[in-house]
Amino acid sequence: MAKVAVISAILEHPELCQHRFNEVVASFKGIIKGRMGIPMDEHGISVISITLIGEPDEINALTGKLGNIEHVFVKTSISKKEV
Repeated sequence: MAKVAVISAILEHPELCQHRFNEVVASFKGIIKGRMGIPMDEHGISVISITLIGEPDEINALTGKLGNIEHVFVKTSISKKEV
């Protein structure tokens, strides 16, 4: 029962965490449908949105791994509809 989800992430001090963030995202490339990143150098942050289709356990695993990275703050929205 796959669902559509969007993960929103804010990277504070992206120079310290973006490499690990990208490694984790790449390890879930099979469920990721799109990604948009907006660097906000003047504020010392990056804002990233990731759209994916996956099982709830996969979505939660990715969210958890990203949220465990220092300087990364995440929120996830998951559709109720199965796709």
